[in-house]
Amino acid sequence: MTAFNLTNQNLETILNRALEGYDLSTAETLLLLSPTSQANFGKLPLTQLPTEITTIQKTADKLRQQQVGDTVTYVINRNINFTNICEQHCSFCAFRRDEGDAGAFWLDIGQILEKANDAVQRGATEICMQGGLNLQAKIAGKSLSYYLQIVKGIKDEFPQLHLHAFSPQEVQFIAREDGVSYEYVIAALRDEGVGSMPGTAAEVLDDAVRRVICPEKIDTATWLEIVSTAHRLGMPTTSTMLCGHIETPQQQILHLERLRSLQQTAIEKNYPARITEFILLPFVGQEAPAPLRRRVGRDQPVLLNVLLLTAVSRIFLGNWIINHQPSWVKIGLDGAKEALKWGCNDIGGTLMEEHITTMAGAVGGTCMEVENLQEAIRSLGRSDRQRDTLYQPSQKSKFKSQKLEVKSFKYL
Repeated sequence: MTAFNLTNQNLETILNRALEGYDLSTAETLLLLSPTSQANFGKLPLTQLPTEITTIQKTADKLRQQQVGDTVTYVINRNINFTNICEQHCSFCAFRRDEGDAGAFWLDIGQILEKANDAVQRGATEICMQGGLNLQAKIAGKSLSYYLQIVKGIKDEFPQLHLHAFSPQEVQFIAREDGVSYEYVIAALRDEGVGSMPGTAAEVLDDAVRRVICPEKIDTATWLEIVSTAHRLGMPTTSTMLCGHIETPQQQILHLERLRSLQQTAIEKNYPARITEFILLPFVGQEAPAPLRRRVGRDQPVLLNVLLLTAVSRIFLGNWIINHQPSWVKIGLDGAKEALKWGCNDIGGTLMEEHITTMAGAVGGTCMEVENLQEAIRSLGRSDRQRDTLYQPSQKSKFKSQKLEVKSFKYL
């Protein structure tokens, strides 16, 4: 073990501890990410990796098998981004617009229901809904009333659809605009029919990074508070990390440690909901605002860096968050298939319509057919299974399509 500065530590001992079921410390885990500090690491071909890297990969794959088995899951879902008009200006975002800008849009309830109806006809069991922070999105001056109207509209038409909707950032935005607590907002959304919360807006849970890439977003403590409140109120969440931009390996591990601690708190306090999955979201800079794009110095993710962080995430989090998912939108279906060898057990969803990452220049596409996901899984010699949002075997969609009177999609 002469490469990548691993000579001063016993890699085998560390990985064996993980295989025996122990949680690794942040220092031990940081060692596993040390190869990414080498300038040429990301250029190594996957067929010619050093022994140290293949050992980490095999450990993550074995832990995945021990923790969740060999079956790879997927969900039939649809994204609905209801507006890209946003008050914030995150330095990685190519999606947002100001009202009146070319390409700005804001769907009305009829357009949203049209998309939900299309999803139902295509077998979806889940709608994933997020949008920009639009200051005009109010009913009678109340932000929460607007969001509840969307939820009620979908649940009235399609009561069995699972709504995976509204990030911690959106919860904070609603609470701020209406002068109410996070608890009040989450409980109202839950009671109207939201089934789970996307763990987006996490980016990197380190405020030194957030001050550069998303200075207007909620800080780390607020994100953690909102997600923990959701768990306490019985609303499951996912978790994510936006990786591969200006963050260091130390900050990546700090992010993972905060997620692990969050899950441990939910378990120790016997909250009725937990984190259901972890998803790495590699930075795509092709159409991102120029300052961050120049600072990062590339347009597309470095696959090997993503794969190593995927493996390390499984090793660090797997005792507590067992479901790990790659982003085929960001690294392509081939990259996502490779990630299934590095610790992932889920290949994600069909999405049907993806705007946020695609507008940043991602090459993975906006929609994936079920057959393509199944083929990718089976090509690895593993079985596939459709799941629901909360990782239970799906009952399949039993909905009949509705005849809706819907307005055509319009840009503002």
